[in-house]
Amino acid sequence: MTSVLSRGRSRIVSLLPSRADLAGMGRSPRRDLLAGLTVAIVALPLALGFGVSSGLGAEAGLATAVVAGALAALFGGSDLQVSGPTGAMTVVLVPIVARYGASGVLTVGLMAGLMLVALAVLRAGKYMRYVPAPVVEGFTLGIACVIGLQQIPNALGVAQPEGDRVLVVAWRALEEFVRHPNWTALGCAAAVAAVMLVGARWRPAVPFSILAVIAATVVVQAAGLEGARPIGDLPSGLSAPSLAFLDPGALGSLLAPAVAVAALAALESLLSASVADGMTVGRRHDPDRELFGQGLANIAAPLFGGVPATGAIARTAVNVRTGAGSRLSSLSHAAVLAVIVFAAAPLVSRIPLAALAGVLLATAVRMVEVGSLRAMARATRSDAAILALTALATLALDLVQAVVIGLLVAGALALRAVARQARLDQVPLDRGDHSDEEHALLAEHIVAYRIDGPLFFAGAHRFLLELSEVADVRVVILRMSRISTMDATGALVLKDAVEKLDRRGILVLASGIRPGQRQVLDSVGVLDLLHRKGGEYATTPEAIRAAREHLETAGVLRPADPPGRPAHGIAQLRNS
Repeated sequence: MTSVLSRGRSRIVSLLPSRADLAGMGRSPRRDLLAGLTVAIVALPLALGFGVSSGLGAEAGLATAVVAGALAALFGGSDLQVSGPTGAMTVVLVPIVARYGASGVLTVGLMAGLMLVALAVLRAGKYMRYVPAPVVEGFTLGIACVIGLQQIPNALGVAQPEGDRVLVVAWRALEEFVRHPNWTALGCAAAVAAVMLVGARWRPAVPFSILAVIAATVVVQAAGLEGARPIGDLPSGLSAPSLAFLDPGALGSLLAPAVAVAALAALESLLSASVADGMTVGRRHDPDRELFGQGLANIAAPLFGGVPATGAIARTAVNVRTGAGSRLSSLSHAAVLAVIVFAAAPLVSRIPLAALAGVLLATAVRMVEVGSLRAMARATRSDAAILALTALATLALDLVQAVVIGLLVAGALALRAVARQARLDQVPLDRGDHSDEEHALLAEHIVAYRIDGPLFFAGAHRFLLELSEVADVRVVILRMSRISTMDATGALVLKDAVEKLDRRGILVLASGIRPGQRQVLDSVGVLDLLHRKGGEYATTPEAIRAAREHLETAGVLRPADPPGRPAHGIAQLRNS
């Protein structure tokens, strides 16, 4: 018991910030503070927009960006990761808000945070590497489509229609707009999106999102335009920590949504951290520590009225591009947003919802990497199918289901590709020193097959079909040294093939069984069957000698020549 507690304590300590992490924040503080300010300017409209889109309001987005951003920066596994509310998480939260309300979302966030901490302790971060690239690309494309569709009501200036399916809600908003057009809101959203998209191409380093939002707010307020609804009053500070939202009776029904939120937070955060690694030289994040940091962030954010958070790819990319070198930049980004919450809440409350919708529409467009999609679609038909299916599932279902579907399809296609590598090739007998007549006689009664590749459940039955259709010969030699892997299904299929050939009076000999395959073959009785019905030999020549002796005993071949002259019956296999 003591040793278990000691190991658990050591594991927790290994997930905490080290002295090196803290020391790194003092190396280039001016550059990190400037990068943090830049990221905060980019993050402000996104935090407001994602808070509104989640259904909990702009203040929830700001609280998440401040609390989760600070804790994930301090305890996470990446020096350059920026965390906060994201579009992907918003997509998951909308149906939770519709079904359980705000208290349900806060409870789900807390439960998801505990799950992330547990995943970190269990060292689950390393499994992110097994998510195929087509699944990630399809997932990102689907998220971009959902985020764009979610902004339709605010961009058109209509009341949020009822429903939890984004396609249905967007269609109802269009119908309402046709009946009662709101050109002010539409113009505001279109202008902000256009400024962001054009500005990003013209001057990528300039934060056009905040400039466009400020300009839209000034124009709407100065001109007194109707139809562009503002965000509304924001609290001048963070909500005090409270546990009033916890409802023990609802925990059972909230378990499935919490699992979905935790899975998405893990996936997106580790993906974002990997992107940050790819943009730098010599930096590698710790996936388990990243899960731990995100877990703590998601435990704390709901206590202040925030929504679940993840690592944010766009903000992380801005952080890296502006020269961030340590966690200080992410911490200062959270601090700047906290100052805005306390000092500028009245000004922020005047921002038109349509302007935030324009920011998120432009963000959705910029999420789609056309070059990556084109390359993935051209790679193989399987990759293109996985990408398209994951994107469609993201749009029609929910994000976690979409990823699961993508992984299952990718796994099935990968298994099919691996199974196709298994081959059963007949290996011709070399002439050696045999006469034409004797060589023809040997070839007539002995057939040798070489099994190449994996022999497992995905392709084993095809192997059985091929082997069972062997022509009417006396001896079959199975050369097994090139089998790369074998499972119980493959071993059972091999056993079935040996039994079928034995019932036809055909002797089966095996050669070159590798040590790693012996256990599975022995467990299903293949080795015992070979020893009773045929034979097992270390090399192929030994198996051929045994085959000739069998044919001599049966009277098919004459006995081998006496010593001093090479035996006629020992045929060498090519490439033995």
